[in-house]
Amino acid sequence: MRSVIFVHGMFQNAKSWENWVDFFSQRGYQCIAPSWPLHEGDPVELKENPPEGLGDLTLEDVLIEFEAIAQTLDKPVMIGHSVGGLIVQLLLSRGLAAIGVAIDAVAPNAMLDFDWEYLKNASLIMNPLKGNEPVYLTAELFHDAFANTLTFSDAEEAYLNYATHDSRNVLRNCMGEAGKINTHLPHAPLLLIAGEKDHIIPAALTEKNFKAYTDKDSVIAMKEFSNRSHYICAEPEWEEVADYVYNWIEEQEEED
Repeated sequence: MRSVIFVHGMFQNAKSWENWVDFFSQRGYQCIAPSWPLHEGDPVELKENPPEGLGDLTLEDVLIEFEAIAQTLDKPVMIGHSVGGLIVQLLLSRGLAAIGVAIDAVAPNAMLDFDWEYLKNASLIMNPLKGNEPVYLTAELFHDAFANTLTFSDAEEAYLNYATHDSRNVLRNCMGEAGKINTHLPHAPLLLIAGEKDHIIPAALTEKNFKAYTDKDSVIAMKEFSNRSHYICAEPEWEEVADYVYNWIEEQEEED
């Protein structure tokens, strides 16, 4: 049975993949969707009682966990969202995945965009004046930054059931040495997906990421979905995104 590892991003945990796990399981995949360290459990309880040491969590801590999981499998497919999308790219560059899909992914090599919403949200998270204090996500911020295509009522429900607080250090590390990739080297097939109305990872940044991969013998593709926010994997019509990803993966496996 083929294996797919799902990698969530900041302010989420494994629960965020429940629809995708069901979708891919029904299509013959063994699905593995772990939570990051200090992210295991019910998001409601995690928000009420943030785990001790959450603010100290680093990107390297998360990478170690997922690298170990990938090494137990025979070149799995990896699908990641946001920081999880960067993790997929990093592990793909290390030869640990047969196919990678990075959705609304943080770009490697400290790539930036000058979109106002992007700069505002990135600055809020990485704020050096906050030290190692976790980012305590509010329903209002979740709606404005993460799920801006939803009504406030729908975003508030999603916040309650799926959102977590998180460590500033993870995103800070993404912008440093831990987030670097040589995008000119050969790599396994990689699909980058963008949301047109994403306030956290603008589509223009995903396109910049896409263009950074230059090896002519490697498969690199990009797809932008209209009217989608950073909550693209769970907002209405998420099935369209999942179906596109599934079909693209199938095409790569047929050509292999």
